[in-house]
Amino acid sequence: MSERLVELEILRYDPDAGAPPAFRSYQIPCQEDWVVLDAVNYVKDELDRTLSFRWSCHMAVCGSCAMMVNGEPTLSCKAFLRDLPDRIRIEPLANFPVERDLVTNIDGFMRKLASVKPFLQPREERAPEDGEHHQTPVQLRRFKQFTLCINCMVCYAACPQCALNEDFVGPAALALAHRYNLDSRDLGRAARADVVASNQGIWECSFVGACSEVCPHHVDPAAAIQQMKIASTMDYFMAMLMPWRSK
Repeated sequence: MSERLVELEILRYDPDAGAPPAFRSYQIPCQEDWVVLDAVNYVKDELDRTLSFRWSCHMAVCGSCAMMVNGEPTLSCKAFLRDLPDRIRIEPLANFPVERDLVTNIDGFMRKLASVKPFLQPREERAPEDGEHHQTPVQLRRFKQFTLCINCMVCYAACPQCALNEDFVGPAALALAHRYNLDSRDLGRAARADVVASNQGIWECSFVGACSEVCPHHVDPAAAIQQMKIASTMDYFMAMLMPWRSK
C-alpha cells in the first residue's frame, strides 16, 4: 500500500512545565486509508510517548477523539488523510479548557447535560410485569434523529455563542432535551423548561447553524433549538390566554 509523508503540527501543553502551549511538528509516513487518529496514534507509539489525547472506539461511535483539524472541529477517526493537505494542524477542541495537549476538561459540558434532565420521565408508572411502554413508528420518527448524538462536543467547538458565553447550555444538551420533549412516553417537558427556555438556554442561540454543519451524525441541533423556540413561544401565549391549563 502506498505511503506519503505528512507533517503533523500538534499543539502541546504541559501544565506542570509552566510553559505556554506551543506547536510541535512530526513527520510521519501515512497510508492511503489512514485517518487523523491513526496519524496521532503513530506519533504516540513511534515518536513521542508523552503526547496526550483521548480516543476509544475508532468507529465514530464513542465521540472521544474529537479535535480541531486545520481549524475545523471534527472526529479524528472520520477525517481521512487523503482528503487533507501534507501539513495538518491539530489542536484540542475549541471553547473548552485544556488539561494537557489535546485533552480538554469537559466537566462544564457534563453539568449542562445533566441540567436538562436527559432521561425519560414516564407518563405512567408501569411495573415490569405490565410490559413495555408502546410507541408507534410515527411517534418514534418525531425524535429519532435527535437520539443519534454521541456527545462528541464538536458542536460546542463550532458554536460562536459557546465561545462568547460559557454559561450557554449549548447545542448537544438542548438537542437531547428536545429528544425527550418529543417522546410520546415522556412527561418531563415542564421540568426541563427552567433550563431549556431560559436566557442561557434556547434564547441564547443566534441560529448561526455551525453546530449542525459539523455534526458527524447529522443530528441537526440547530433545528432542534429552533423547534423548541417555537414550542416555548406557544407555551408562553397559551399560559397567558388560558392560565388555568398551567395550574
